[in-house]
Amino acid sequence: MNLLNETLKKIKPIDRVVNEQARKRINNLVKPKGSLGMLEDISIQISSITGKLIPDVTKKSIIVLSGDHGVCEEGVAAGLPIVTVVQSYNIVKGVTGVAALAKQAGAEVVVVDIGINNEMDYDKIINRKIRMGTGNIAKGPAMTREEAVKSLEVGIEIAKKEIKRGVKLLGTGEMGIGNTTPSTAILSVLGGYEPEEVTGVGANLPDDKLANKIKVIKKAIEINKPNKDDPIDVLAKVGGLEIGGMAGVMLAGAANKVPVIVDGYISTVAALIATSIEPNTKEYLICSHASKEKGASCASEILGFKPFLHLDMRLGEGSGAAIAMNVIEAAVYMNREMITFEESGINAV
Repeated sequence: MNLLNETLKKIKPIDRVVNEQARKRINNLVKPKGSLGMLEDISIQISSITGKLIPDVTKKSIIVLSGDHGVCEEGVAAGLPIVTVVQSYNIVKGVTGVAALAKQAGAEVVVVDIGINNEMDYDKIINRKIRMGTGNIAKGPAMTREEAVKSLEVGIEIAKKEIKRGVKLLGTGEMGIGNTTPSTAILSVLGGYEPEEVTGVGANLPDDKLANKIKVIKKAIEINKPNKDDPIDVLAKVGGLEIGGMAGVMLAGAANKVPVIVDGYISTVAALIATSIEPNTKEYLICSHASKEKGASCASEILGFKPFLHLDMRLGEGSGAAIAMNVIEAAVYMNREMITFEESGINAV
């Protein structure tokens, strides 16, 4: 709890002075005002987060948190839990979606075992296992409150290590079969939605099993009675270890003035947790893409996010964050390499 509290104390609003300076500069670059659309908004946000008019985001890292879910016992996922193990290994081997896209973006991928229900024997997977997967939320809480806090602190710890070694742009990713179920439970509680409104098929759950998934989410909320005014309670009762880990990464980014890219649905729900714990965190988050998962648009709407990539993706892993890194770096290049009207000798805007 000490690490979490220390981190929260460090989170302040973004730099308003630099925000205004960046906005003025972007508006006066040699182009019609607003003609580069969301690139301009991204550039201003990056400057405001870092406190630097011309920031550097060259060193990039995607932190992938891996954890299993006891609720898979209820038939809510198409894939078997062993896939969490196999894909975690495959990510560090560089052969999954996020691994391929991160290579193209020039980003490193860090995989963390925060709660895989298996002993992982590979030195490239960071072992921060809190427990062997969460409990079955249809029968009881996912974890204890202490474990929920620990999941946040694991994310903070890993993010701080990345920042310490010079990373200037962080992405969030996850691996965990069944994790759309706890994510939807969290969204239902914090967003005030009925599970029917926000429950999707996740990783290709057959349509005829969707009603059961909705029933399980309703049961989990009824049994555990998460307190919507206490995000850590919600995380503990119906959440997931990797969801808490991603929220921790976001809190650490905000505390250290490092922008954090929110990936898809699971990551956006983690952002709901992070911003519910500390609202100022939101200004440090960049929403990458509009996930095709059913509840994703609702989660983004609550946060006021405007995804700038619309690619019909729903893979997770941090794949959208990897693609977004290219766009973010383009926005920074625009700011750094373009000249202003004054510098060009042009008087008209």
